Amino acid sequence: MSLGAEQLERLAALARLRIDPGEAPALKDALERILGLAEELAAADTTGIDPLANPLDAVQPLRADTVTESNRRDAFQAIAPAVEDGLYLVPRVVE
Repeated sequence: MSLGAEQLERLAALARLRIDPGEAPALKDALERILGLAEELAAADTTGIDPLANPLDAVQPLRADTVTESNRRDAFQAIAPAVEDGLYLVPRVVE
């Protein structure tokens, strides 16, 4: 897949990245290689192959699901810069 300069600028803007014009060609090449690999993986024939989460048959033993710590929410929220209705308030980062 070939990326244009306009697409690269758009991706950088979406990712909130500032790209040095001297680094743009190398970044463009790297992204094209990554996208090429993704296309290659998407083109692989997976007919008849069951999806799997782990290729190993081994299973890890699980411990009992028990509470080991007390609820310290009030203590943590007391030192937080901004809390409202039991929720932490954070600055808006998405426009």
